[in-house]
Amino acid sequence: MTQAPTPTADTVRRLVRSLLKDGADADSAPDVRPVVEGEHSTWWVGARHVLRLAPDRDATLRQRRELRLRELVRPHVPVAVPASVAHGEWAPGLSYTLDALVPGGTGAEHDVSALGEADLAGLLTGLREVPVRQAETLGVPRAAPRSLEALRRMAVPAAEHLGAADEFDPARLQQLTPAGAAQLAAQSGTAVLVHHDLKGEHVVVSADGRVRGVLGWSDAAVGDPAEDIAGLALAVGSGAAVRAATLAGYGPRPCLRGLWLARCDTVIRLTDCLDGRDAGPLPLLRSRLRRVWEAIMLERVTELKDDGTNEEL
Repeated sequence: MTQAPTPTADTVRRLVRSLLKDGADADSAPDVRPVVEGEHSTWWVGARHVLRLAPDRDATLRQRRELRLRELVRPHVPVAVPASVAHGEWAPGLSYTLDALVPGGTGAEHDVSALGEADLAGLLTGLREVPVRQAETLGVPRAAPRSLEALRRMAVPAAEHLGAADEFDPARLQQLTPAGAAQLAAQSGTAVLVHHDLKGEHVVVSADGRVRGVLGWSDAAVGDPAEDIAGLALAVGSGAAVRAATLAGYGPRPCLRGLWLARCDTVIRLTDCLDGRDAGPLPLLRSRLRRVWEAIMLERVTELKDDGTNEEL
């Protein structure tokens, strides 16, 4: 297989110049810079655009599917979905999209307000309303629900490791018992379109706390809505995520399932980072851990019992 070229600033500048030659941003030397230092697939272009370059054939297929999916999702959600100004191939068989920038920060930079939680509720409601058959026609895959019990079993030794490193109190994970994990198993017939990657950098939050847009739709799938609740817990905190999901009509079971998916994920990933198996930024992973382990009212009124029964659920 032919090795894909590594895009350089000159490569990006030539491409952007051809795309914006009739626009206000056209000039002899467009301002381009990688979004992440040392990473060559996503570039800032001036103050108004973002260029995403697919590095391989698989990424090209996902990006082309994403462009079609964004058009399907856009009428259903109250927040901005990126719009492509231009798209095509930047190298043989490798696609690009030049998107208009959605202005704003992230949940780590700005707290989500009550109105912002309503925005998130509208997002979850809108995704539930997208016709699954239409999404699958575009090539959106189905994703099987994860086993919360299997994740819990992985998280227990990870929590002990973090406890030894003085990073986390492993007793907190004991709130989720095997019986509780069984109660929070995904329910059949609940699959909807899920973004499946609602981490902080994909949720655009303005300084006034409103959620202005959602980025990064390439991992979207038809699957467990608790995955998006989990993603929102990572992005904006457990309290805001659960309140938004409740406002969107989700009951205690999917809310708590999403919360515990996020909690187990963060414990496992921080442990992997400390042991050198995950290259994620340590401060970000610690921040996510704090965010998803916020105590919420729903936990205080919904008890996960060891006998497998739960009147609240």
